[in-house]
Amino acid sequence: MTDVFSAINGRTSANNFDATHLMSQAEITELAQLTNQTPTSFNQQNWRLVAVNTPAAKARLKAAAYNQPKVGDAAVTFVVVGKIGGHKDLPTLIKPMLDGGYIDQAAFDGWIGMANGMYDGKDQFQRDEAIRSASMAAMTLMYAAHGKGLVSGAMIGFDPAAVSAECKLAADEIPVMLIAVGRPAPGNWPRKVRRAVADVVSFSAD
Repeated sequence: MTDVFSAINGRTSANNFDATHLMSQAEITELAQLTNQTPTSFNQQNWRLVAVNTPAAKARLKAAAYNQPKVGDAAVTFVVVGKIGGHKDLPTLIKPMLDGGYIDQAAFDGWIGMANGMYDGKDQFQRDEAIRSASMAAMTLMYAAHGKGLVSGAMIGFDPAAVSAECKLAADEIPVMLIAVGRPAPGNWPRKVRRAVADVVSFSAD
């Protein structure tokens, strides 16, 4: 197990994967379980993963990803899917908190009301939220993989329509990115140089 700071400082994007490495469904499910802890706005959990790990399915996904080798070579490539209008699922998702006595009916109704007020009728905002949530989940997945001694590589180079068709995504779902996960093969770059911290953070004035 890798501690959080080591994962942040040590993880890097991989392009070369050991094509002989296989992962069991249990191992893939464990990564998904860790990813499932990712926070989302109002707890709407508006994302999911499609794990592509069989040779035939990887070949089809590779074709939809402009034949990037890592899609076929990695043990599994996850399609990170965002759901538009995820706030509509909130009554079901947060009812266990009401039933368990963690919140009362007024808090439950207020929770749903605020979410509806924020998202209803705002198609672009709903799509933005789906991409935000899926992107946060993607980063959690990559750190989880790193913690398991694996490498990962995120991709936005793919045909969205082809990926949606391959994964049989619903009309309210969008493929946000692909993440290849597996053991590294030789030839991966070292961690790339980052901008100076002074260039990425500023402090508010009094």
